[in-house]
Amino acid sequence: MNIINVNENTWIIEDDNVRCFLLEGEEFAALIDTGMKLENIKETVESLTDKETLLLNTHADRDHVGGNSQFDKVYIGVHELAYYQKTNSNKEIIPLYDNDIIDLGNRKLEVINLPGHTPGSIAFNDINNSVLISGDSIQRNGRVFMFGEQRNKIAYVSSLQRLNKRKDDFKEIWPSHADLPLDNSYIEKCCKDMIDLLDNKLPYTKEEKFSTVIRAYQGKENIYLCDA
Repeated sequence: MNIINVNENTWIIEDDNVRCFLLEGEEFAALIDTGMKLENIKETVESLTDKETLLLNTHADRDHVGGNSQFDKVYIGVHELAYYQKTNSNKEIIPLYDNDIIDLGNRKLEVINLPGHTPGSIAFNDINNSVLISGDSIQRNGRVFMFGEQRNKIAYVSSLQRLNKRKDDFKEIWPSHADLPLDNSYIEKCCKDMIDLLDNKLPYTKEEKFSTVIRAYQGKENIYLCDA
């Protein structure tokens, strides 16, 4: 585990190529995702902040919810509930909707729906700091999972096109994987990669992932792992 102290009220927690984010306000703290192998993430969070911590998930892939069982309550995108509840059973699951505001006390997080990578993928706009915490939807030099029944390439393009109209709201983008930070141009760049993929313009190789043969498309920004 590697803990990066960004400033006096913001931490990035890294482990096994996955990032979680701890944001502290005057009244509450927010932990965004719990990684896959962070067995003591609740203890780690409590060592960094004495504020009551709200657990927020960008989506329900297992590398983002691995430590969720340590928390009684979880906030997750409303369209992710069915996917999440297949393998998780927190005592209280609170749905988040597009444009919801989570007020931590003089620090507000805006929920932005980003369906495509998963049906209920969401990003969090740290409004006070003009930072977008994007989950897996925006990356550079990453491997973006787009295979399996829960993925939708058309929805992914639509989400990024919609988000790109607001790009000036974000000075930086903090993805869950690969390079960090990114500037706001990567919203459009990732969108262009997927449009090129849909137009059969990207080269690919075949790989085996979870006993399934997939195609690994080489975009300008990322490798996109898709159904064969």
